[in-house]
Amino acid sequence: MTNPAPPIATPTVLAIIALTYLGIAAGRVPGLKLNRTGIALLGAIGIAIFSGLPISRVVDFISWPTILLLFGFFVISAQLRLSGFFDRAAARLSATLDSPARFLLTLMLVTAGLSAFLNHDIVCYVFAPVVATALLRRRLNPVPFLVGLALASNIGGAATLVGNSQDMLIAQTAGLGFGRYALWCVPPVLFALACAYALVWALSRGRLEIAGSVPPIDDVSSQPFNRAHTIKGLAILALVIAFFFSRVPKEVVALAAAAIHLASPKFKTEDLLGKVDWSLLVLFMGLFVVTGAFQATGYGERAVHWIGAAGMNLQAPSVLALATAVLSNIIGNAAAVMFLVKVVNLAHPSAAYVLALANSFGGGLIILGSVSNIIVVQQARDMGIDISFRDFARLGVPVTLAALAGLLGWVALVG
Repeated sequence: MTNPAPPIATPTVLAIIALTYLGIAAGRVPGLKLNRTGIALLGAIGIAIFSGLPISRVVDFISWPTILLLFGFFVISAQLRLSGFFDRAAARLSATLDSPARFLLTLMLVTAGLSAFLNHDIVCYVFAPVVATALLRRRLNPVPFLVGLALASNIGGAATLVGNSQDMLIAQTAGLGFGRYALWCVPPVLFALACAYALVWALSRGRLEIAGSVPPIDDVSSQPFNRAHTIKGLAILALVIAFFFSRVPKEVVALAAAAIHLASPKFKTEDLLGKVDWSLLVLFMGLFVVTGAFQATGYGERAVHWIGAAGMNLQAPSVLALATAVLSNIIGNAAAVMFLVKVVNLAHPSAAYVLALANSFGGGLIILGSVSNIIVVQQARDMGIDISFRDFARLGVPVTLAALAGLLGWVALVG
């Protein structure tokens, strides 16, 4: 006889959870101007109203250490962006266009390296227009380079626990150490990056020339470079990473760094906070409430049993990697991870590593796989460059399959 459902598992609450996930998967609600953040927020409000739980319990569903860690790194990235660091790096990179093959390699290496330690969405946001402008001026097709930029951002973000917001959540949930994570994950990340470069170049080298007219090229506005504050920002980032190897909670380290930047003689508070991705923070808080409520209904555990009864064991690396990659492209990587950390046993670190890497690698499959992809495509569209679903998938699908194969090979090798 099955156990009775908890009191929270009312038809109304289950309907709210189901509609929230469907809305996030679709990305919109017909007739409304909602995006995924608004849908998640409405779902959380619905849970607060109809679950019968006290508001304090609903708020407790939110992983505040993850939110605070994210906020701290948003401020760190904002300081470097206002210092002109990202614009200077993108401009220096665009000056190496004499060899398209070397330029693509440099672009992907720099993007992956920065994405491992900073907000990879900002890297894509700043790099995309600068790189596209330089390529158009040389009459080179910017599409494969921009897709390579997005793929490198997704892959590089998996190299460390602070490379993307999902890794931060997984680290907080599984109690992962910064150094151990990097030692285990860097080899498959490097393999995936090598595959990405080789495949993008091999599939695009015959399509580099622009056959028709070049879209109008406007000068890209950029932040003026401030050497002193760039050095300050990079030094504080280095200290933050160093402290991550200590026993000090990661969110405390990130908040301390954010406090130093907020007490700035150069940048206004509103300018720094204006660069914080508040929409992503609200999305995460809304999803925490919805996934927490789903777990509280007891249906999370039942879902695992149903999947197991169907012959699929989510603890098996191949099944977990495939499920993560597929879910990341259906409901978004943030929602996928928040669901999976509730139903997958992360007591063994290798399961957490596979979840983190598969989430990041899977984000490169199609345009909707990650926010970075959408940012690059939108930035290109604003410049008159069309990156179609097919254009992206032609490169993203083989790169993602190669990256996931390398991940599973690494699991088989080291366990």
